[in-house]
Amino acid sequence: MKRACHPILASLILAAAASAATAAGPEPDTAMIERGRYIARIAGCNDCHTPNYAISGGAVPEQQWLTGDRLGWQGPWGTTYPSNLRLALSRLSEDEWVRNARTLSYRPPMPWFALRDMDEMDLRAFYRFVRALGPAGEPAPAYLPPGAQSQGLAIVFPAAPQ
Repeated sequence: MKRACHPILASLILAAAASAATAAGPEPDTAMIERGRYIARIAGCNDCHTPNYAISGGAVPEQQWLTGDRLGWQGPWGTTYPSNLRLALSRLSEDEWVRNARTLSYRPPMPWFALRDMDEMDLRAFYRFVRALGPAGEPAPAYLPPGAQSQGLAIVFPAAPQ
C-alpha cells in the first residue's frame, strides 16, 4: 500500500526547493553571453572601449575588456573618451540599455547609428555579456568641449570637408 505524502510535508519540501533555486539565482544564459562576447569582438566595441586592444591585435585578457580608455578622440565636436561600458551597463537595466541604444546619439567617433541597426537580441546579448564580466575599472575622463586642451593623448580628426 502506497502512502501519500502529508500535505504539510509536501509544502515544506516544495518551499525548500524553491528557496534553494532562488538563493542560487537564475542560471546565466550562456548562449546569450557567448553571443554577446562574439558581438563585442566583431562589432569593434573593444577597439575603442578596451585599452590597447586594437594595437595589440586583440591580445588583451577578457578581464580587462570594455573598461573604457583615457585615449581621447578630438575633432570639431571637442574631445570624447571611450566610456567604461562595464560601469555604465551595471547602472542600467537590460530594457534601459536597449532603449538607449535605439534612441540616443553619441558624439564622434562612436558609431551610435550601428547600435540602432543592431538586432534587439544582439543588443540584449551584448548587455548580458558585459554584465557577466562585472563592473571593473574607473570612469573614463569627461567630455571636453571644442577648444579645451586634453590632459593626455588624443587622436585628432580633421574637420569634415565642406
